[in-house]
Amino acid sequence: MKTVYSVTGMTCGGCVNRVKTTLAPLAESVEITLDPPQAVLKSLKVDLPALNAALAKVGHYELHTIVESLAEPIVESATNLTSAPQIAAEKMNWLSTYKPLLLVFFYILLVALAVEFTYGEFVLHRFMPNFMAGFFLVFSFFKLLDLAGFASSYAMYDLLAKRVYNYGFVYPFIELGLGIAYLVNFKPMVTNAITLVVMLFSSIGVILAVMNKQQIKCACLGTGFNLPMTTVTIIEDLLMVAMAAWMLL
Repeated sequence: MKTVYSVTGMTCGGCVNRVKTTLAPLAESVEITLDPPQAVLKSLKVDLPALNAALAKVGHYELHTIVESLAEPIVESATNLTSAPQIAAEKMNWLSTYKPLLLVFFYILLVALAVEFTYGEFVLHRFMPNFMAGFFLVFSFFKLLDLAGFASSYAMYDLLAKRVYNYGFVYPFIELGLGIAYLVNFKPMVTNAITLVVMLFSSIGVILAVMNKQQIKCACLGTGFNLPMTTVTIIEDLLMVAMAAWMLL
């Protein structure tokens, strides 16, 4: 038997993780989504007041009954609850959705090209490190604005962060270090090799999330922007992989 509740008080991926972690011991399985904010619990061990009492200890979260005791054959209705927001999201203008990400890439590209302009000629192996320096420095900046929120969101899809939660707190500093390394041209072969491994591994989790059609937010720009996890995120990661591989040749 499954029970579906709406959830109030959740605002980010960190909230989703806290609610799921808190409710996990109180049911056979727990599924929590932010959009729409709801919880689907299978085989409850306690009643609703006990669930809310547990949530009250970790934040201002509260469950509200939508449909009580859904039998397995009609669980499809819980899925239907998410179909409308998903359809609406798909109809959103692509440009407006990815405007923050596109602007970031444009500014990084503009700065890297401006550096080439000052030299009077375009050199690919000088342009790429400058572009990658800008990429890692800017993207790590947005992640560090809400480090805890990023770590929580990252743990939803990254293969290592799922198993070692604290890796989400370390990852932005890895990007920061790579950005500085590219900026000062520190041991290019080592820097490119680390970038290749880190970004390739990171892209695996992104690819699996997209293939499994997980409705989660992309944490590439931290928690400040509502970017969906799509093939755009895959392209972003694989672009860094391709650049690092090119410079290793």
